Amino acid sequence: MDSAEARAAANAAVIKMVPFSAHLGFEIKEMGKERVIVHAVIRPEYCTSGGTAHGGFLMALADFTGACGAFQVLPDGAKGTTTIESKTNMMGAIPAGETLVATATPLHVGRRTSVWVTRVESATGKLASVTTQTQLAL
Repeated sequence: MDSAEARAAANAAVIKMVPFSAHLGFEIKEMGKERVIVHAVIRPEYCTSGGTAHGGFLMALADFTGACGAFQVLPDGAKGTTTIESKTNMMGAIPAGETLVATATPLHVGRRTSVWVTRVESATGKLASVTTQTQLAL
């Protein structure tokens, strides 16, 4: 198996561990200790009455993306990670049909917790939200 196939298999394994992410159509594009990128298409059922991405959808995307990063930096012996705190600022409306790009980077990586900042933007770079979340190693 070449490196691209190995990455695809690892990404598929993460999606399988979190079936909610598959239900929402999240697609891991990059996953590492320094950055995670996840894409999602805004379907009409993920929108508010105005036809733009619902805040809960943005928060779910950000939470999953940050958790993928936290999974990459788990200490030896840890079995998983869980979100223990999350704060999201909504910045702009993105309409149905657009692709969202969530990019998570670590703010802090410690022995028991890691803190991730996730920017969710449109494919053209319009900022939709910024989430800061703390993940606990289990």
